[in-house]
Amino acid sequence: MFHGIRSTLDREFDEVRSELMGMSVLVDTAIDHSMVALMQRNTKLADEVIKGDTDINKYRFNLEEACLTLIATQQPTASDLREIIAILYMIVEMERMGDYAAGIAKTVILMEEEPLLKTFKKIFKMADISRHMLADSIQAYMKRDPVWARDIASRDNEIDEVYKIVFQRLIKIMAKEHDMVTRCTYLMWCSHNLERIADRVVNITEQIIFMTTGMLKEFE
Repeated sequence: MFHGIRSTLDREFDEVRSELMGMSVLVDTAIDHSMVALMQRNTKLADEVIKGDTDINKYRFNLEEACLTLIATQQPTASDLREIIAILYMIVEMERMGDYAAGIAKTVILMEEEPLLKTFKKIFKMADISRHMLADSIQAYMKRDPVWARDIASRDNEIDEVYKIVFQRLIKIMAKEHDMVTRCTYLMWCSHNLERIADRVVNITEQIIFMTTGMLKEFE
């Protein structure tokens, strides 16, 4: 009897993990496309990112339902419950990342034909780091690797440093050239969203550590 329940639980867990991977791909694509839209001033692509946020939201709701069904019907063990709890947190974090990507896309539409500043290169570096952090965090989850999770969390310091540089440069530009205030403000919004995406990845790594060790670790 127990073996049959366990087999069903394992199968349904695999389905949930697969859906989680699918959601992470959508989120990564949204971040990537929002940055391409920013670089190219592509309002059509930006609009697609905004509309695509609905699909990310659907993944969250479907995964929440699947996790609650696992709890209600499959008699999960303590370690299973930790993973389910971790997944529930992770999908919320990824859903918020999708919101941040959509926020960047909305900013692209507001910017219209405003030319980019040289500072935008640093902003793209932030996007690259954030995307790698997200991809690695999902792999750390799949491999159940708390050491890797801690390493990923430490990369947030690099994001924070780049964000600080971007912010300071934009402030200096605005102080010297008042006609650049609007353009700089748009880039501040974009860089802030990318910094927040990295913070959300750190939250995911905390859940991976909880899932694998049973210990709650909050990174600063």
